[in-house]
Amino acid sequence: MDSTTPPRSDPWRSGLVTRSAGAWPAQVDDRATRPGPVPPGAALPSAAVRQRRTLLLFGGAAAAILIVGLVAMLVWMLGNGADPRRGRHAPPVDARPPLARLCPPPTAPPATPAPPTDAPVPPPAGPRTVDREAGISYHQYGVPWLPWHDRWARGTLQVVYAVGQHFVTETYPGGTYHASILSGHVPAAVNDSLLIDLECTGRQLVADVRASYYPQPNRMEPIREERTVLGGLPAWVTVFRLHFSEPGLRATSELVGLAVLDVGRPDAAVLYVSIPDTHRHLDGVVDEVLASVRPV
Repeated sequence: MDSTTPPRSDPWRSGLVTRSAGAWPAQVDDRATRPGPVPPGAALPSAAVRQRRTLLLFGGAAAAILIVGLVAMLVWMLGNGADPRRGRHAPPVDARPPLARLCPPPTAPPATPAPPTDAPVPPPAGPRTVDREAGISYHQYGVPWLPWHDRWARGTLQVVYAVGQHFVTETYPGGTYHASILSGHVPAAVNDSLLIDLECTGRQLVADVRASYYPQPNRMEPIREERTVLGGLPAWVTVFRLHFSEPGLRATSELVGLAVLDVGRPDAAVLYVSIPDTHRHLDGVVDEVLASVRPV
């Protein structure tokens, strides 16, 4: 493990076009009463017909101009991203933790529920590391392992690893390299929800660890990935060997065990174990620590 307006009047409104009867000449076209054949061509329209045609012409022109104006306004609004249905307020900010956004809590428990945890499983004999914030405890080792006094919180998910054990396996130009047994917790649900998508959460944490704590690029060799029960707690466990290379670093791979545990809180407990290939004789620690987990 390597050490951001009031309604406006219609502009096209117009009054009715009328004339008083006395405004028209008194003469009457006597061709309408004159006997004999009608001259070729259509008869001249009467004054009333001409008046109606004039009204229709003005009204049609006004309606056409109004429609063209409305269409132009609509095209402008859509072209500029405006939405007449949208209010002035910006959409609410998604304040959920990163992991809760990536892995929304399931709407129902998994199809195969974990065994009940009513009866506590007794812890194995020997000293133990207790992480009360995460809600778990696990086996504690002697020399060369030392208590962990740092706080690592790298990566997108910002899991804080603040409890556990470690020792330096080598010093190289990039810093110090460690074997580690670390625990922490991460918000995986929202508000009072206690349902956690353990599989999605576990996969996201593995990706975060690979990207944040190891030389890039690296290659993952899967060993174990499953939903299981650790010390009576529902868990998702991933064990893999990560292959990498960095100038000056003797280690070229590392055995990693990562467990995400549902401890009955909105935060999931996380247990992370890493053993570099320079200390392969300690590979058995990964399975031993996972098997020793118990709720606090």
